Formats: sequence, C-alpha cells, structure tokens
Amino acid sequence: MIEKLSIVIPCYNDPLFIEESIDSAISQSYGNKEVIVVDDGSNFETKGIIKSFKSKIDLIITQDNKGLSAARNKGIQEANGEYIIVQDSDDYFDSSFGEKAINIIRSNENCKIVTCEARRFSQTGTIDIFTPVGGNLQNFLFQNSAIGNALFRKDDFLKIDGYDEEMTQGFEDWEFYIRLLALGGYAHVIKEPLFNYRQKNISMRKKANQIQFEIWEYIFKKNRHLYLSSYDKLIENYTKTLRKERNQFLKLKDSKEYILGGLVLKPFRYLKKRFLS
Repeated sequence: MIEKLSIVIPCYNDPLFIEESIDSAISQSYGNKEVIVVDDGSNFETKGIIKSFKSKIDLIITQDNKGLSAARNKGIQEANGEYIIVQDSDDYFDSSFGEKAINIIRSNENCKIVTCEARRFSQTGTIDIFTPVGGNLQNFLFQNSAIGNALFRKDDFLKIDGYDEEMTQGFEDWEFYIRLLALGGYAHVIKEPLFNYRQKNISMRKKANQIQFEIWEYIFKKNRHLYLSSYDKLIENYTKTLRKERNQFLKLKDSKEYILGGLVLKPFRYLKKRFLS
C-alpha cells in the first residue's frame, strides 16, 4: 500500500490568501493524500472561506485561538498520513513538492526533513530565491537551515511531542527541527524553488525578529544539553557574532554621516555639559 501524505494548514484570520493555499494543497500531484485545515479561532470571513472548501478537503478542525504550534499539533495528531507537510495559510508549494519530497525521504531512513528553495515574493512580484543550508543538527544549532514549511515523518513528530506550544511568537519551527535532528539524521534541500513565501508588511516572522534575542535565549536554555555538548561551536558562534558587531560599529564610526553627526552635536554637548552639569 502506498503511504499517505497529510497536508496540514493552520489558519488564523487570513481571508485574503487561505484560498490559494488550500488550492495548492489539493493540487499536489502525489496521489494518496489528505488535506487538513485547522481553523485556529479565525474571524467570520475566514471561516466562510474555509467552509466553502468542505467538499474538497478531508478534514476541517475548529478550535479557539491557541497559536500556530498548537494548531499544527492538533492537525498532525488527527492526520492519517505517514508523511506530513505543514503549510502556512498565506504560502503555497508547487504541485510537485510532495511527490518529490516523499521519493527522497522514502529512499533514505536518515533523511528526517525535506525542504526546498523558496521564492520570496510580495505584491510587486518576486523578491529573490532563498536556498536553505540543510544538513544535520550542527547546521541547525544557531540558525534555521530549513524553511518552516517542510515534509517529515509523523513518527518522528510523535517521538519529540510535536511543536512547543509555549512558543507563540515565532521560531517554533526552528526549535522543532533542533529536537527532531537531535535524534540523528539530516535535512535534505531540493534545489528547486518549489515553495512560495509571501513577504507581507506585517507578519509573524517580522514580529519574531523584533524579539529574536529573547526567543533565542528560550531555545538555548530549553535545549541546554545540546549546546553544552557543542561547546566549541557555541563559543565560535558567540565570538563570530561579537566580531561582526564590532566591525559594523567601526564601519559606521568611520562613515561620513557619523563624523558629520558628531560635529553637529558637539556644540550642544558642550552647552549641556557647561550649563546642566
């Protein structure tokens, strides 16, 4: 019997793009598949669009708003497939991704994640083509080396208890990959832009970047044993970051704008020191 592919699409208040995302999941060329949409407490308009697909998709799950991790977990727990694709409601895969990804992961037990290149686009068109690094745990410790929408085995998902539902502000996919690859294996990158990532003015990813250091701290502390066992790499990454910040500061300090700004502010600093000290 051919293994089943389950495509899980969590959705929260996304009436503009959820239709395109669901259509792309339905259009996947892999034959034995199911499409699951998790309505994570969406507004009335979004619910109406999801409901209009009732006859075309296999399962609609409705729950109160609990966040992306909880919505993904719920959808995957209800899935019948041996293989899982998580797909965000505003993005979409090329119709061939599922079939190509399963052929790769099926042929190698050590392959735990299949990702691909991503076409980043906005309202004005294509921005660029992003190629993730892929690789083993070492490639993932200090950066997410796969796109957040990828294929993996449901068994591996169950072994690590899924996504961290405490992580509601972003980077939950990266932390999930770290724990998954801690069991061994690697992430394979298909060198084709089979994923379409929508760059929006306001997005969860942009919000996460604003508090990235707090989230990094959470990830590092939660997976403390992995980072301590890679102590040399931890120090290398730390000093590399400090060196980069120092070089950026020196470059800024030597710039004409910085020097001119110092000259403009110099008399004001003198007056402040003279009269307000």
